[in-house]
Amino acid sequence: MLEENIIEPKEKEEDKVLDTSLRPKAFADFVGQDKIKEHLAISTLAAKGRGEPLEHVLLYGNPGLGKTTLAHIIANEMAAGIRIASGPSLERVGDLAAILSNLESGDVLFIDEIHRLNRTIEEVLYPAMEDFALDIIIGKGPAARTLRLDLPRFTIIGATTRLSLLSSPLRDRFGATYRLNYYSNEDLEKIVRRSAAILGIKIDGESVAEIARRTRFTPRIANRLLKRVRDFAEVKTNGIINKEAVEAALAMLEIDHLGLDKVDREILETIVRKFGGGPVGIGTLAAATREEEATIEEVYEPFLIQMGMLSRTPRGRIATPNAYIHLRLQPPPNLFDKN
Repeated sequence: MLEENIIEPKEKEEDKVLDTSLRPKAFADFVGQDKIKEHLAISTLAAKGRGEPLEHVLLYGNPGLGKTTLAHIIANEMAAGIRIASGPSLERVGDLAAILSNLESGDVLFIDEIHRLNRTIEEVLYPAMEDFALDIIIGKGPAARTLRLDLPRFTIIGATTRLSLLSSPLRDRFGATYRLNYYSNEDLEKIVRRSAAILGIKIDGESVAEIARRTRFTPRIANRLLKRVRDFAEVKTNGIINKEAVEAALAMLEIDHLGLDKVDREILETIVRKFGGGPVGIGTLAAATREEEATIEEVYEPFLIQMGMLSRTPRGRIATPNAYIHLRLQPPPNLFDKN
């Protein structure tokens, strides 16, 4: 579904070239997450001054908020190389050993979706993070022995959307943990302006604000919408981007003035019209909307909760008064009794 592709915050193949060209290279160019940015800037500067690698860093938060970008900035600020891996891709101990043994002093190893590492890989990672050593088991059974291979001092930056799924031993080995939050409209406008300038897109202030309002507080979606608006303008309005062109482009994508798409509205309407406003269980809601439970929980629910349109209770999901207002429906008088 096209609308799913637009508001899906996880990186897609079509985003990789765009993200690379728009990705900031320094903390000074990174918009938003000011406190985290300040802490990391001080830490990297101090570590660089001591001639040491930065302590291991764990970044968590919803997809598309800048975890990968911050990892690249840290490596760039430390004048270090960066290797990129993902939790699911590290299936065998040999995979991890090959990466670690090829790191140079001060390098950064960025592990995305680190919560999906299997337990065997985790156990190999512990001495690598603590002692900068790789323990390799040679042989099997009673004759097996452990060979310790020293590693250069390096930094692991882990990224996850599900902090609760990380084991305590792994989480405790990170020296600093930061949570990335959703972005403000003001910061998103800055991001849209910066991206437009890099892409050579002429856009006025009203158009920038209109795109920023519909980005679901997520920079990756902001860049994706800007690209779609540019494509629409090139075909439909002779390349002219104004508020009317933005509204027409996003209306074609069925993204409304608050950033809700067709599936968001279908979820809310299903709860309201089929289940009397809730509560309704996630399994029932998924069946009624023909969406996967994981997709609802990871893509749609966080935004609807952030917008105050959905409430998650022990008994199930409930549509809030804001949902009724957005759908232009009258809330039932007993709505607050359901919470």
